[in-house]
Amino acid sequence: MGVWDFIQNQLLGMKWLNEVIGSGLSALGFDTANRWVGSAQFFLYDVIKITVLLCTLIFIISYIQSYFPPERSKKILGRFHGIGANSVAALLGTVTPFCSCSSIPLFIGFSSAGLPVGVTFSFLISSPMVDLGSLVLLMSIFGAKVAAAYVILGLIIAVVGGTIIEKLHMERHVESFILSAGSIDIESPTLSKRERAIYAKEQVVATFKKVFPYVLIGVGVGAIIHNWIPEAWVVKVLGSDNPFGVILATLVGVPMYADIFGTIPIAEALLGKGALLGSVLAFMMAVTTLSLPSMIMLRKAVKPKLLALFIGICTIGIIIIGYLFNALQAFLV
Repeated sequence: MGVWDFIQNQLLGMKWLNEVIGSGLSALGFDTANRWVGSAQFFLYDVIKITVLLCTLIFIISYIQSYFPPERSKKILGRFHGIGANSVAALLGTVTPFCSCSSIPLFIGFSSAGLPVGVTFSFLISSPMVDLGSLVLLMSIFGAKVAAAYVILGLIIAVVGGTIIEKLHMERHVESFILSAGSIDIESPTLSKRERAIYAKEQVVATFKKVFPYVLIGVGVGAIIHNWIPEAWVVKVLGSDNPFGVILATLVGVPMYADIFGTIPIAEALLGKGALLGSVLAFMMAVTTLSLPSMIMLRKAVKPKLLALFIGICTIGIIIIGYLFNALQAFLV
């Protein structure tokens, strides 16, 4: 086993943990070949693995976030124009909140500060869909090539989507109270390393409390798929025999609400049952970017025409990327 395989399988994927749990269950007299026991093993393994990675990643990302408070982010974005501004906004989205509902208040703040609407939408698309946490978690399950491709293509959707909205001059479709709110430019205090560490620790606790229920739900669904749903069913719906699998996966994902940490166990189980990679990733992107609760929140800030355009751009982009991943699956997995 090479060094990278060791990092991916044993450090990030924690395959050793699955073996330890399996050995522990066997030592207690349980048959790991039994469906119920297999489901329990899958549940325990994924919950512990994701919890460890989740807390570690939130701490690291929050520490980085402490250098990019909203005021500083606004100033950084204000220095760029055109597609450069959209690209920077998309990149800033990778070190900000983990779900779309958390991103919308920042989007509103940026819009109130007078940043171009296309730039703010590039941020809004990127923030829940592509973050540093998703990169590491995807690497732990799907490998480095899939993770890198997912992040790159997600950033492309964010940049292209924001650019289209900018070119169509959709400012008039942002609710007037957002545009007229204005913002107070407050300089963020310089934090010491200890203060940044305390901030990061607080974010770990707050974010963990918020997302852990979705992790449990996601892992539970994944355990059911992994041990109880016949492989033939998954292959029939999301496999190569169904040319509409990507579209179906995207549409199914839209009404749901979860973050990247809750959707990955489901994606892992679907892929293991024979679903195509593109269909699985399209489902993940739809859940994290276009969840119904976040669309309801966003409707409070933008008018129906702009909301419909945002949903349309994201949906079409996700479907295109899904089919692209399906076409390239043999090279990526």
